[in-house]
Amino acid sequence: MFYEVAKNDHGLPYDPIKAIVAPRPIGWITSMSAKGEINLAPYSFFNAFSTRPPIVGFSSEGRKDSVAFVEETQEFVCSLATYDLREAMNATSAAVARGVNEMELAGLAPAPSRLVKPPRVAASPCALECRWLKTVALTDLEGNDIDRYLVLGAVVAVHIDDRFIKNGRVDTAAMRPIARCGYNDYAVVDSLFAIVRPK
Repeated sequence: MFYEVAKNDHGLPYDPIKAIVAPRPIGWITSMSAKGEINLAPYSFFNAFSTRPPIVGFSSEGRKDSVAFVEETQEFVCSLATYDLREAMNATSAAVARGVNEMELAGLAPAPSRLVKPPRVAASPCALECRWLKTVALTDLEGNDIDRYLVLGAVVAVHIDDRFIKNGRVDTAAMRPIARCGYNDYAVVDSLFAIVRPK
């Protein structure tokens, strides 16, 4: 198969792009408005982009509450979405009115952050406290606005459940993080393999 994205002539019932760029880690983003409203939402357009300093980012299709709240208070928290929390993570993806606390809606307990105001998901084994760096409005090839926003934040503090630190390393597989694939499909990381990079 070959198709041109501009023509969208793949002939399939669903767009295959998300199934190809997979699995995608999930940024489970907690943000707070200037009024103190809490928002929790999962973003599969999420990743880490730098280690020194650590920088993470998530991209929103549309100017959703997460983007607005982060820009208002310039802080957010990313909690790790795991297999055990999959149903709660999915519940927080519901489209609800501004001001509705998705954390409460999903029955999740908050845990206080140390350096930023938005809470983290207490049941999550890891969380990244972040301060907003910038929002990049994405465009198409012609420079037209496409109502997509890349939010970048510097990680200023990290929470790790000590149960998942073994021999001085984070045991990623033991935490069983989930990632988004295409359609309604997800993957779970529960096994790893190692390859040593050439010098």
